[in-house]
Amino acid sequence: MTNNLSVVINADAQQVWTSLREPSLVAQWHGWEADELGDEINQIYFSTAVVESPDHTSLTVNGGDVFELTPVSGGTEVRVTRAALDHDSEWAAWDEDITQGWLTFLHQLRFALERHPHGHRRTHFVSLPGGSGSGIQKLGLADVPAPGEEYSLTLPTGEAISGKVWFRSNHQVGLTVHSYAEHGDGLLIVADQPVIPEKRPDGGTIVIASTYDLGAASLESIRSHWDGWKAENYPTEVHSH
Repeated sequence: MTNNLSVVINADAQQVWTSLREPSLVAQWHGWEADELGDEINQIYFSTAVVESPDHTSLTVNGGDVFELTPVSGGTEVRVTRAALDHDSEWAAWDEDITQGWLTFLHQLRFALERHPHGHRRTHFVSLPGGSGSGIQKLGLADVPAPGEEYSLTLPTGEAISGKVWFRSNHQVGLTVHSYAEHGDGLLIVADQPVIPEKRPDGGTIVIASTYDLGAASLESIRSHWDGWKAENYPTEVHSH
C-alpha cells in the first residue's frame, strides 16, 4: 500500500518548524481535542528520544518516524518517513493506523498553517464501529470531486455543507466546510480504518471536524448532528442473557 506521507504547505520552512516545536501549535493540528492530547504531544514530540537536526530541516519523533522539511516552489514540502516496523512491538498491529494517522495530521497541519495560522481550533471527534461497510460511503462522500474542486452536499447527519475538497486518498476524504468557521473554512476529515484481527475485527471509521471561532450554539449544533446520526445508525448492542 502506501499513501504518500507528504504535503506541500504554502508557508516557509521556519513557520512549519515552529508548528512542530511549540506544544500549543502542535495542538492545532495533531489529533483532536481530548483530555490526553497534551500528554500525547509531549510523549511524541518532546520526549528525550526526540532528535532535532541543527538546521531545523529534520525531526525524529519518539518511535523513530522522521519529519523532513524541504523548501519547494509552492512553499515547504513536509514528508514523514516511517521507522522500520518492529514485529515484536506492542504497536505492530497498529502500524497501519499510525501511517493513516500521520496522513490525517499532515493535512491538518497544512490546513492550520494555510487557513488559520493564528486560529484556535475546536474539534469534534466521532468513532464509528465497522461491520456495516465504509463510513465514507455511508456518509455519501465516496464520489466527491478531485482535490481543489468545489462540492456541495447534505450529509446524512442533516448538515448541508459546502467548500472544496482538501484531499483524497485510498482510505480518507478531507473537505473544507464553510459552516465550520466564523471566518473562512473549517475542515472535515473522514477516515476508514482497516480490520485488525482480534483487536478491531470489523474495521471502523473516524471523523474529525475542526472548527474555528464558532459560537457555542453553532458548535453544539454540529456536535449534536454528528452524535444524533451515530446514535441512530450505530445503536449500541445490548446482549440478552
